[in-house]
Amino acid sequence: MLCATQNGTAPVRARAILSGAAILGGIVLWQRPSLDHDNAGSNPFGCASTNDGSVCDAVAGISKVIHSPLIPANLAALLPPPETPGAVDPAITQANIDETICRPGYARSARPAYSITGLLKRRMMDAQHPGERMVDYELDHLIPISIGGAPLDMHDLWLQPRQGQANAGDKNVLAYVLWRLVCTHQVPLQTAQRDISHDWTRAYQVYATPEHIAKYHFRYLEQERE
Repeated sequence: MLCATQNGTAPVRARAILSGAAILGGIVLWQRPSLDHDNAGSNPFGCASTNDGSVCDAVAGISKVIHSPLIPANLAALLPPPETPGAVDPAITQANIDETICRPGYARSARPAYSITGLLKRRMMDAQHPGERMVDYELDHLIPISIGGAPLDMHDLWLQPRQGQANAGDKNVLAYVLWRLVCTHQVPLQTAQRDISHDWTRAYQVYATPEHIAKYHFRYLEQERE
């Protein structure tokens, strides 16, 4: 009886494995055009080109989840506390971005020394996350220095987890993309500052698209080493 059960289920398992492989393969084909400049706007594995609507819907749904890491289950836990609404450097304006934030090396030169931010982060960790490891959090500028955030203002600083849903790495991707969009004069400075400070997870879904990341050849160099 045991052998008969195993033989009977083997084809089922095989079909399940093959179906899973087909769906995963479809996701790769579905997403590949969005990162291919030569095929911009094309979609060789779209719903219009497949006869199996159920497979198409499954691929589309799974693809959306995989490429939307910032679907907030608990939005409040992903955003900074109310006492961190964001703060800007008043010296940075739309009129002078080419001479300030868009100048290579600006953010690094404007960043406070680690001797200052390291002590500040330690005090914040002791108050907010006692017993936890400093390495698990990033002392983040809600409005990044690279788009005119205040370098050392407590209204712009918060401890952001480096792991889990919508983490510091995700926000750093958004910061880079916004910096490029602002410095190529596609997004006004104040718009970028407002959007990332009001709800950075929403701003991520608007600005940090696969197309934008591919277009700007995203190579993130860590801007916050606190």
